[in-house]
Amino acid sequence: MVILLERQSVKSCILRSVGYDDTMKNLEIEFHSGLVYQYSGVPSKVYADLMSSSAVGKYFSEKVRNRFRAKQLVA
Repeated sequence: MVILLERQSVKSCILRSVGYDDTMKNLEIEFHSGLVYQYSGVPSKVYADLMSSSAVGKYFSEKVRNRFRAKQLVA
């Protein structure tokens, strides 16, 4: 059973919503395609910077994608 994090909607061409678990350092990303990925070992500063970025999708692509271990979640 997969427990999805509570996510906040974001304004982005590629991302629909973002959630974060500070205890586990897991970042959860929902794409407009409907796919959901969880990135592990993400520092809280990266999450905060992502959420405050004026270009959320670009920040994700440059600072998160391919830098942290990811797994696709199946709801």
